[in-house]
Amino acid sequence: MSKTDKTRPWWVRMADAPMATCLPVHDHRFGPCTLPDEITADSASLSHRTGSCHWSATAYAYHLFGYGHGGREWSRFRREERRRDRHQVRRELRAYHGHE
Repeated sequence: MSKTDKTRPWWVRMADAPMATCLPVHDHRFGPCTLPDEITADSASLSHRTGSCHWSATAYAYHLFGYGHGGREWSRFRREERRRDRHQVRRELRAYHGHE
């Protein structure tokens, strides 16, 4: 398997630079602090969790890893959708100007 950043799990990339890519989130409503020392798949979160302490991604991590709103996939989808709209409008304008 390739050792590039793209193929590494998101929580591993978060663990590489704690405090830059992730911050501790404390939730002591249900007992003492349960924040683990190590960042693992179970102790890291990309979304808001309640009920226990955990490591949460920062805005920098979302930008760095391409998360949030689907990242690159979302922008491609929106670009294709806008392209379809532009093509449709051009066809309609050509048809309209052709009938004048």
